[in-house]
This record gives sequence, structure tokens and C-alpha cells, in this order.
Amino acid sequence: MRRLLALSLMLVSIFFLEHCRRTEVVSKPTIAVVMKTLNNPFFIDMQEGAEAEAKALGVDLIVQAAEREVDVEKQMQIVENLIQRKVSAICIAPSGSKEIVPAILKANVAKIPVLAIDTRVDRNALAEAGATVLTFIGSDNKDGGRIAGEYIASRLGGKGNVAILEGIPGHETGDARLSGFHEALDRYKEIRIVASQTANWERDQGFNVFRNILQAHPEVRAVFACNDMMALGAVEAISSTRKKNKLIVVGFDAVKDSRAAILNGEMHASIAQHPEEMGRLAVEYAYKAINGQSIPPEIPVRIELITRETLVTK
Repeated sequence: MRRLLALSLMLVSIFFLEHCRRTEVVSKPTIAVVMKTLNNPFFIDMQEGAEAEAKALGVDLIVQAAEREVDVEKQMQIVENLIQRKVSAICIAPSGSKEIVPAILKANVAKIPVLAIDTRVDRNALAEAGATVLTFIGSDNKDGGRIAGEYIASRLGGKGNVAILEGIPGHETGDARLSGFHEALDRYKEIRIVASQTANWERDQGFNVFRNILQAHPEVRAVFACNDMMALGAVEAISSTRKKNKLIVVGFDAVKDSRAAILNGEMHASIAQHPEEMGRLAVEYAYKAINGQSIPPEIPVRIELITRETLVTK
């Protein structure tokens, strides 16, 4: 009887150990991608790129975002919840370049790799907190702003009044785009920036803010919006006036709706960043980090000017 009991216990132990071994083998890492919002086509494209790469690698993927790009606190809560869930890696497009640092530090303490996408995390804030991100995956926003500025200057023939729709004040992405745009226009003494106001990346605010700018500065001949949502809002504001098709409108991101607006002449250009590539690279390099591979501190994504001519020829 004792031999039978001992044999039974041994078989149960072997079964349990084998089950644990198999479970360990088939368990998959979980990569989280935290975006600014899912109400912007730019981030929907980024999600699609991340999903495609996760499927190719056979990893689990969590994609989350706040409802609005300006909701930094919600994004921080999302990161903290992901830390509690013990995800394998976090890829984040920060809504606040400085504000997100405490959440990143918590991920560091939990030994969860953090990768920044699209928007850089403020280096000084990281250093002061003793926090780190493994890499930045994204475009050169300053160069994109410069390209937009050169395009507008060319279309204006080097003279005229320009307005700007800014992103969130103090936000790294918007600040870099503005810096590049100003750098380009500073070379043209007869181009004046008569208004530069934030519309917080949102289409409805882009409409309201630019409508007010047009009322205060009817002489405006061109507008640069630091993202396409605000640019499309500006297009709607222009359509409500008699200035339709008379103003040069340049956006940033080259989302589907802006490409359609460029083709039908409502917009003139946008700067393409290829967010689907950002999402794909984020998952690819997060997977490498999970597996102990070294990754470069910066992974650039190409940037290009999109106009009607480039769309027609593609």
C-alpha cells in the first residue's frame, strides 16, 4: 500500500513539474504600447503597426491611451496600472515630456524596460529623477518644422503674413516643430508671423482658434499647424469664409484625412512621419530588450513633405 502511495505521489509530482515546464515554455511576453490618444488617426496607424509586429513575433500586446492628448494624469495612471500588471516592457508616446518622468521611474524600479515613441522624454527631468528610457523611436520634429517653413516661404514667394497653430505649450514635439519652422522663416525678412496660438492638438480648437485669428488678421496668407488635426480645423474655419482655397495650409503627420484635403486643394502640404513604422519598431525593439539584446539610444524614422504632386505620383 505504501509503495502504491509513493508511486502515486511520484507520478503526480512528475506530472506537476512537466506541466510547469510546459507552461513556462509557452508563456509569452506582454508588451504595452501607451499612446496619447486613440482619437487621432496618427495613433491609430501607430497601433496598427504595433499589432502587426506583435503578431509576427508572437507576443501579447496591450494598447492603451487617454481619451484626450492633454490628459497627462490619465496617461500616468495607465502606466502605473501596467506596472502593477507586471508587463514585460512599456513603449510610450508621452503626453507630457516632463510630467511622465515619475511614472517612468516607477517602471525602472520594477525593472520594466521603457521605450519612448514619437515624443522625447525631457532629458533634464530624467537625469534629475534618476530615471531612464532605453531609446527614442521617432522622427526629427525640428527638421519637419524646417521643411514646412521652407515650403510656405517658397509658396509665398518670400513675403507675406503667416499664422501658427501650436501644440501643447512646453510639449517637446510641438516645441521642436515650432523651433524648426521659426528657423526656416527667420531667413526671410519680408515674412511676418502675425499670430501664434495653441489649439492643443485638437480639430475643434483648431477651428475656433484659427477663425478668431482670421477675424483679427484678415491679411494672413498662410498657416502652419503643428499637427493635422489642427490643420483640418483651420480648413473648416477657412471654408466658413470667402478665403477658401486662397490660404496656404500646411499640417504635420500626413494622416488620411489631410491627404484627402491635399488632393482636393483644401490643404497644400503636410509632413509625414510614418507612425505605423514607429509602432512596428517599438514592438520590435521592446522584444529585443526583453530578451537582453542591446538597442541603440535613438532609432530614427524617416520624414518627408507630402504635397498633391507627391500623392498623385505615388
